[in-house]
Formats: sequence, structure tokens, C-alpha cells
Amino acid sequence: MKAVLSLLLVLAFAGCVTTDRTNPTMKRDIRDDNQMSRKEDSSPRKRLMVLPFLDTSTQRPQEFRDRARSAFIQDLNRSGDVIALDSKELNLDLSKMMENGQYKLADVAKAAKALGVNAVLEGKINDIRIKRKSDNVGIVRHLTSVFEVVAQVRVVTTRTGNEVFNTVKTVTLEEQGVRVAERVETDKYLQNNPEMIEVLVKDAFLDFTPQVLGSIEKVAWEGRIAAINGDRIYLNVGKISGLQMGDLLKVMEDGDDVYDPESGTHIGRVPGRLKGTLEVISYFGNDGAIAVIHSGSGFKENDRVELY
Repeated sequence: MKAVLSLLLVLAFAGCVTTDRTNPTMKRDIRDDNQMSRKEDSSPRKRLMVLPFLDTSTQRPQEFRDRARSAFIQDLNRSGDVIALDSKELNLDLSKMMENGQYKLADVAKAAKALGVNAVLEGKINDIRIKRKSDNVGIVRHLTSVFEVVAQVRVVTTRTGNEVFNTVKTVTLEEQGVRVAERVETDKYLQNNPEMIEVLVKDAFLDFTPQVLGSIEKVAWEGRIAAINGDRIYLNVGKISGLQMGDLLKVMEDGDDVYDPESGTHIGRVPGRLKGTLEVISYFGNDGAIAVIHSGSGFKENDRVELY
């Protein structure tokens, strides 16, 4: 009789999962071999365009990526070191800059440069997985669930298209609890626990913030002449970007790209000619500045400006 009752209990619980979450023990860990320290910098803030996140799987909800990206943009802006922009704000048609589900970053960087962006960030979810460890015997088992999100972030400059950051991280969350008659498929469990997975995805990208900020330090700050009207020169960078009244700016021509004659690889761009200097006298619009000529001549629209 006891054997029959035991068998009925097993059949009743088979394929079901219940979790005692009254006092779960969780442990979060992040593996990363590219730790960077961020240093304070008083120079104007650089503009960073954050592209819609990619995912190697087409089965996971788009909302995971969208909310993770929004949180990432907010975190970057909270630092005060960069101006992180959602690519939607710039009205770029990214569908024309993709191939086989991947961004053609050289094309994106070129388009972003014309809009006054200094660098472009691409984020991708490479994998989401779950591992389990439990007691070998018994209906009621003590179980440790290990959730992992593997994420990747790349940053390229818009001036040259060169990559200044490329790192993959694994964010891990361990949960200890009690489960009954554990028998669950990973994909089904992930579908049934979207909140936990969304938190992991956000954590994965938020942990990139200090390193992304460190990589942006390698990117040269620059702006562009947007328009010229008489003695007034209008710039596409202003108060939000960190320009101050009285700042002197160098006006530079774009230099030529240099390629290796043997391999054809891009070596870099030589510095352009110095055309003169401008002095910031006022602001306009959302993030623009008005300047007057301090020295030099021959300025034209789209000329590059740098700090003097």
C-alpha cells in the first residue's frame, strides 16, 4: 500500500515545478577579463549613439532588449561624462545599414558622423542559459539554479570607424531553493520567468558602463560648423555638450585617409589643415552654440571644430 501511495505522489508531481521563494539565496557574479578604470575628465562630453540591441536568437522578446537598452542609455547619461543618444532620436534608417542581421558599422559610423556623433555603440545578447544542480534522490529536492546571460558590446569611432571597445561578459545569478519533482526544460522555464531574465539582461549591459566610459576617453571630441550667417557661425555642439562661453575652438579641415600599400588596410587619417579659431559667445537650440571668428578665414559648413 505504501509503495502504491509513493508511486501516485511521484506521478502527481512529475513534470511540475514549485519553488519556495520565501527565503531564496541568490548570488550574482560577472566574469570579465577587460576591467578598465574611469578617470575624471573636464573636457566637453562626447556624443555616443546607442544602436538597437541585437540577439542571436529570434525567439526571445524584443522588449527585453529595448528595456535593457533604455536602462543602459540612462545609466550612461547619469555619469555626466557622455551624451548617450537613442539612435531613434537621429532619424537614421538603420534597415539600410544591416546585412544578415548584423550592422554594417562602417556605414552606420559614417551616417552618425554627419549628425555630430563621436562614437557608435552596438550591444548584442549572445546567449541566455540555465544550469541546475540538485540532490540525486528524493521527491523534495534542494536545488541550485544558475542563470547566465552572455552579452557583447562594441564601440567604434565615427571619424575613422575604428573599434575602441569589444568585450563579452557573462552575468550569472545563482538561486537556491526547494523544488518538488524537478523536471523542466530550460526554454520553457525561461519563457515562464521573463522578469528574472529581463533583470539579468539589464544587469549584463549595465555592468559595461564604466568600461564604455573608459573607452570613450580614447575618442577625440569634435563638433561641426552647421551654418554660417554673416559674422555668426553656428555649431552643432553647445551647452549640453559642455562648451562654455569664451571657449576657443580650432577649425580643422578633414585630413586624408592613409592605407597600407601592401595590404590595403586603413592605417588612419592624417591631421587636416588648421584654418583658424572661433570663440563661443552664445547658445541656441537644444545643443548648439554661436561663435565668432577669432582668427583665420575660409570657414565653411561641415568644417570640424576641436578644443583649442
